[in-house]
Amino acid sequence: MNVAMLDTLPGIVAAGAAGVDPLVQDIGICLVVAGVLSTLFEKARIPTIAALLLAGVAIGPIGLSLVTDKARIETIAHLGLTLLLFVIGLEVNVRSLLASGRTILLTGALQVPFTVGVAFFAFFALKSAGVDLPGYVPLYLALACGFSSTLLVVKQLQSRYQLDSASGRLCIAMLIFQDIWAILILAVQPNFAAPKVGPVVATFGGIAVVTIAAVACARWVLPVAFRFVAKVPELVVSLALGWCFGLGLFGAHLGRLLHLIGVDVEVSVSLEMAALIAGASVASLPYSHEVVTKVTNLRDFFVTLFFVALGMGIPLPHREAIVIAVLVAAASIALRLVVFVPLLYVAGADRRLATTTATRLAQVSEFCLVIVYLGQNLGHIPPDTVAAVIFAFVLTALVTPALFTFSEHAEDRLGPLLSLLRMQPPPRHTLAGDGDDHPRVVLLGFHRLASSLLHDLEARHPALAKRVLVVDFNVALHDAIRARGVHVVYGDLANTDTLKHAHLEHAEIIVSTVPDDLLKRTSNLALTKVLRKLAPKAKIVVNAVRLSQASDMYESGADYVFSWRTETSHGLLPALEAMLDDAGDAFVEERRRRGLDVVDRNELLD
Repeated sequence: MNVAMLDTLPGIVAAGAAGVDPLVQDIGICLVVAGVLSTLFEKARIPTIAALLLAGVAIGPIGLSLVTDKARIETIAHLGLTLLLFVIGLEVNVRSLLASGRTILLTGALQVPFTVGVAFFAFFALKSAGVDLPGYVPLYLALACGFSSTLLVVKQLQSRYQLDSASGRLCIAMLIFQDIWAILILAVQPNFAAPKVGPVVATFGGIAVVTIAAVACARWVLPVAFRFVAKVPELVVSLALGWCFGLGLFGAHLGRLLHLIGVDVEVSVSLEMAALIAGASVASLPYSHEVVTKVTNLRDFFVTLFFVALGMGIPLPHREAIVIAVLVAAASIALRLVVFVPLLYVAGADRRLATTTATRLAQVSEFCLVIVYLGQNLGHIPPDTVAAVIFAFVLTALVTPALFTFSEHAEDRLGPLLSLLRMQPPPRHTLAGDGDDHPRVVLLGFHRLASSLLHDLEARHPALAKRVLVVDFNVALHDAIRARGVHVVYGDLANTDTLKHAHLEHAEIIVSTVPDDLLKRTSNLALTKVLRKLAPKAKIVVNAVRLSQASDMYESGADYVFSWRTETSHGLLPALEAMLDDAGDAFVEERRRRGLDVVDRNELLD
């Protein structure tokens, strides 16, 4: 396509769409270009958000100018932003957070203010040194360094099967606390230009009124409403969206509504803030998961439009904006190690868990794009600052997969420096020796299967349970395992030296409880070969995901190969047979009498 054709393309689009509503046309163009670029970026393993931003640049004023009406662009972005914040609110379960442990509560409360404070000091120092950072730019750049990307982190944890790992759970908790801090920042953001006590108090007063209304509805109205529509999926979506925008409109017109009852106060709550509150008020309901699953697809549609619209507003990049973007990206990564690692360590996490978690959270957040987008609309920062933060987001998004890979070895690489800072390595307890001291059974990995197996051993063979050794890297569970009277050592199953250090040669039975889907840098087949050399006399039990793997495992030295699906089938078949014989109730009663039913189990992992 030559230059002349590119110049005539906007006119051709306009002429061919004479009978199409302009808004529908703009949305269609956004989706087509976003779909094409997202496919190409996914193939190249580049984060999809970068494709959406590039789509906006391509069709916006500095690109092909296929979409130029600013009012329509902002309408699209506003809808996407509202839905995005509603779904983020759905993930903020305040009750669960308050019940979290000291590590999560302390680090969650301090991570954002400490990070933003250090970053603000650094950027303000640059401004004092003569760098052109006018007005509120240092503050917004510091805020960009204070939050991590929920979309990027969760996607990486899912693809690596690490959502349920110690680091994965801690990452999710930190992200939720960051969302809460972002809510507070959005609440005071309109008053940055005039930080007086009155407007700030009025803002929080309005938020309090909306929150009280939301909590009241969530307690007495929404459960009944969701129960009525639960069997009709499309109505669940309609009710959830109605609640989101209904509360949003209530907040936006709060001042008028208060005036009708005789309270003359100039107060309102933004639609975005009310959407966050609406989502958070539903998060603790039994229907929250159903709402999330039903609304997510619609959310993705509008979020696509939001990021495309954000890309349309990116100005031509100047050298200064690119330099600032690199500085913000570098600062975001460095501050995770400087701030997050010490905070996590002081709060109770060992240094391996602290470094792994901090490294995985080292990127600019999509929430920061929301903050700078609103900051530009409020006149706090120029478009170049928004562009710099967007470029920083893209840069950190591109290196996030590499950061996740590095996180697995971060503690080893940074070990000497961490020791110099008096951060002690994780305790490596060993259990070795002769006679009654050595373990009879070794469980490699401690996930849900090992949790169930340990429960059954304690119930049926309590003496044997005291002779069990667990080898696992999830140190967050070690104290709970030891509280059961079970020996546990820290260990990476992919590291042969770790297995040697645990003295597995003394064990009678070694069980690999983790399937290949959750193992990293090793497999059950590779473990079988290593274990047979380390413990030639032990009975080795390994886990096969595919049935075709069993023969290779037996040939490599396994004494018994099991699979989740066949073992589950063996356990489920008696229940089906009892039900076919119309004896299902008696079967369940007998299992409960013997303490075998799932409701009677008290395992370490839920």
